[in-house]
Amino acid sequence: MVSVQLTWTAEADRTLPLPAYETDGAAGADLRANFPADARAGVTLAPGARALIPTGLRLAIPAGYEVQVRPRSGLALKHGITLPNSPGTIDSDYRGPLGVIVLNAGQEAFHIAHGDRIAQMIVAPVLRAAFDLVGDLDDTARGAGGFGSTGRG
Repeated sequence: MVSVQLTWTAEADRTLPLPAYETDGAAGADLRANFPADARAGVTLAPGARALIPTGLRLAIPAGYEVQVRPRSGLALKHGITLPNSPGTIDSDYRGPLGVIVLNAGQEAFHIAHGDRIAQMIVAPVLRAAFDLVGDLDDTARGAGGFGSTGRG
């Protein structure tokens, strides 16, 4: 098991739960909106609007790992709430506040309240690649075909 260290930001509400896996088989740990005291009423996103939602956390991710921030499927299906840069990557050398960019792709305004579960985070290993410039690439059956070249869509 990998250990990710957490600390609260100065303005965080420390009575809210830390990220947690809601079931034994869950891959993602839920992140909660943690607004500063002067903004605890939350935020309402109009259709098409986006906002950076604070979690009240900072992370120390081990070298060789990343944290991916992903949408919650229920919010996406029921309300059109998604993360426009999904999956968002938190690098192992970042130590600043963890915020979640939330987008309302739905038809109705959506309110994010203090303490709401807004996203999930996945801890994943990172492979680093060497990039080699070559004169030409090997041939494959697919070749340069893309953007629907293997079938519909």
